[in-house]
Amino acid sequence: MLNKVKSLTFQGQTTKNELLTLLREDARKLNLSDIVRCSLQIQQVAECIHTSYKSEYIKAETAFMIRIREVKEDNLRYSGKLDVEELNTAIDILSQQEKLGENMQETDPTFLRIYSILSLYTTFIRDEPIHQVGTLFPGGFTVKKEGDKYTCPVKDNNDNNPLAVCPFCIAEQDEEV
Repeated sequence: MLNKVKSLTFQGQTTKNELLTLLREDARKLNLSDIVRCSLQIQQVAECIHTSYKSEYIKAETAFMIRIREVKEDNLRYSGKLDVEELNTAIDILSQQEKLGENMQETDPTFLRIYSILSLYTTFIRDEPIHQVGTLFPGGFTVKKEGDKYTCPVKDNNDNNPLAVCPFCIAEQDEEV
């Protein structure tokens, strides 16, 4: 899927609708058993998380995965062209994560595919942060929306994390954290 998205950037300018068409096409190939497998993976990962935060983590990550339905059913027309440089940055990050995932036996490739689709969709189509507003992080901090600005409590902490999508997420670091 990422190769198809990358091919859009070779054309020079790409529209939101062109990207949405590719994301929707790939999302429609996913089925309920894919979502169930990903939910099980989320629960396995959560075993390493502190008990006080575990249920919130599972809830947030599962809600994120279920958003794939939103991509499948999105038939809206979006105006505007994409910043090809930013899109290429996102593709590079997601491609590196796929490679890392290949070396991690517990990572289902479908999880990474959904993660990639949703990260691109929320950032480049919906102009929203990758984690939804209200997503709770350890310490009781959440993603917030203030006017037209989104803030995240962990953005700066994850800029150098190879498994994070923070470098291309539209949220800004919450300065109160």
